Amino acid sequence: MPHILIVEDETIIRSALRRLLERNQYQVSEAGSVQEAQERFSIPTFDLIVSDLRLPGAPGTELIKLGQGTPVLIMTSYASLRSAVDSMKMGAVDYIAKPFDHDEMLQAVARILRDRQSASSAPAERPAGKAASDKPGVDNSNGEIGIIGSCPPMQDLYIKIRKVAPTDSNVLIQGESGTGKELVARALHNLSKRAKAPMISVNCAAIPESLIESELFGHEKGAFTGASAGRAGLVEAADGGTLFLDEIGELPLEAQARLLRVLQEGEIRRVGSVQSQKVDVRLIAATHRDLKSLAKIGQFREDLYYRLHVIALKLPALRERGADVNEIANAFLLRQSARVNRTDLTFAADAEQAIRHYSWPGNVRELENAVERAVILSESPQISAELLGIDIELSDLDDDDFIGLAPQQGGSNSSHEPTEDLSLEDYFQHFVLEHQDHMTETELARKLGVSRKCLWERRQRLGIPRRKTGVASES
Repeated sequence: MPHILIVEDETIIRSALRRLLERNQYQVSEAGSVQEAQERFSIPTFDLIVSDLRLPGAPGTELIKLGQGTPVLIMTSYASLRSAVDSMKMGAVDYIAKPFDHDEMLQAVARILRDRQSASSAPAERPAGKAASDKPGVDNSNGEIGIIGSCPPMQDLYIKIRKVAPTDSNVLIQGESGTGKELVARALHNLSKRAKAPMISVNCAAIPESLIESELFGHEKGAFTGASAGRAGLVEAADGGTLFLDEIGELPLEAQARLLRVLQEGEIRRVGSVQSQKVDVRLIAATHRDLKSLAKIGQFREDLYYRLHVIALKLPALRERGADVNEIANAFLLRQSARVNRTDLTFAADAEQAIRHYSWPGNVRELENAVERAVILSESPQISAELLGIDIELSDLDDDDFIGLAPQQGGSNSSHEPTEDLSLEDYFQHFVLEHQDHMTETELARKLGVSRKCLWERRQRLGIPRRKTGVASES
């Protein structure tokens, strides 16, 4: 059982973090300061140290030296994020901004411990060309990529990642929310010549618009009310490494103009400064939005779009990945089973069918949550479809059916036409528009293999209004 040391001076946070880690099968010790940790424990004996950056007396970064190789995860408030990045340059393995949610902390801890275990394995014990990892979402045949999946779209993606990673070209990763765009960004960074430098991840949708320019580009003392000292931005912190901008479609136009200067000139200017400084940053951006369409209506800079669109990688939705979904579900099952100390859990046949046939609008993130829920609620070794908590009616499905790709008999031409070129959402929209004039909502839902509630939700998401006339207006 991994042994983790928490160093945090706020008792409430320290206790809550301890309970979280202990519930997930970690052995935990705690201290309120670096000095207390030194007095009570042999620091190098721990598997991981989770420490606040600002502590009474010595800062949390002192534990990097005292740990003698033990990985240190730094916690910090968002206002001190640049200081946390500096701590990574001093040797911290990663940082996490407070307030953090439980899943974010657990994922960071699990990743660091897995990396530590992999690094301690003798290279001779690993098959040539493979990275040792038991991380859910890692396909051993693509260990250096770090993503599960063997369907044709993913194989094509792996080839592109390996080709693009060694270059310094800007990359735009496109895909729906929850598909794993940050995993692709990390693979690009880890396989690049910048792998030993930091990769700074920024969610553009999570930073208030009034702060985004200061956060990204830094500011000088007195640049605005409350700017009592000059501070470096996250672009500057990524100098020599990779800057990953998630949800770049949410970036305000003024910040887009500043970012364009970084890409064109390789330099930044802090807010309130007249001086520019050079930076060497590779930009990887991600979005679930259509930036080209946004550019046409003036909501995204067209010149920035073309700068970003040097290399575009499309990450398929989970519903488009065929049997990959069951492989990913089984990886999540192993992970969640380990958390609750169970080794007997498997998916029942109806659960396997539900996983394969459900459209997963929330993609991999929704699948992971469904599996976690099922593991927690399961009282028998076999996990049933009901425990997954997804909205799917299996009674109308045959074993070989796939929701949205199984046209029903009766259409003049549609029942034997190939649908490989249609996504599931395209087919759903096409089917509803074609048949809603002569089918009730109940009939439409049954033909599509979903509940009426699910049909209504998809109408809302896709913007397909119900017809007010004919049979489709049933009450």
